[in-house]
Amino acid sequence: MAVNNPQDWCWQLRHHLASLQAAGVLFLPRAEALTPEMAVLAADATGPHDSVTNEVSDPREARRVALAALATEVAACSRCSELFASRTQTVFGTGPLDAAIAFVGVAPDSEEDAHGEPFVGRIGQRLNRMIAACGFTREQVYLLNIIKCRTPKNRVPTNAECLNCRDYFQRQFDVIAPQYVVALGAFVAKLLTHKNVPLAELRGVVHQYRGKPLICTHHPKDIDNDKTDMLRRQTWEDLKLLLRTMGRPIPHPAG
Repeated sequence: MAVNNPQDWCWQLRHHLASLQAAGVLFLPRAEALTPEMAVLAADATGPHDSVTNEVSDPREARRVALAALATEVAACSRCSELFASRTQTVFGTGPLDAAIAFVGVAPDSEEDAHGEPFVGRIGQRLNRMIAACGFTREQVYLLNIIKCRTPKNRVPTNAECLNCRDYFQRQFDVIAPQYVVALGAFVAKLLTHKNVPLAELRGVVHQYRGKPLICTHHPKDIDNDKTDMLRRQTWEDLKLLLRTMGRPIPHPAG
């Protein structure tokens, strides 16, 4: 989408920088990777200490640089023309670089699209309670989606959209390098396990994704919409499986 107003450029850039910081990115790629307008604004917005040197000797900082470069690449992506035309911004992810657990959703909804952060609003509060039940805080885990753009009317992503975003997701996952993975909902569970079977058949089993233990459970949105409370109880069983796999004690659930 073309943006001609300099104030709009500033707004988009500040939103993008805030999203990068939430994702654990402290450095920006070279300004040449940005449009000329955004390069000028980036120089003012980031200050003299946010540049990237040609060589980064510290492996952790090298990972941060790689994550920043990927986030900027994602922000400029136009592979899915329909999503590119309708999105407010891309939603890259949030959390520390060395998070032990990554919680993976499908795609941003309207609130995530507006805020530039995954799992916000009512659904985010439900996920926060799930995380707290495991003895963690939201700030200790990494949150991301398979698809980085909101789909129109929050529809299920197409196969082509999943393929277009697969490389971004895999590269992001490899840089973050979580020790454990939680797939939220049937769609993500099927994608990460490569098994086209109901979620009920994927739950209760420790799978593998890129060499990491993978637990499949319900999406917070489905839990929130369930009036019987059955999905919440099933999810707690899945989270207990996660904790046993991690070798951690099982606390009393927070609800």
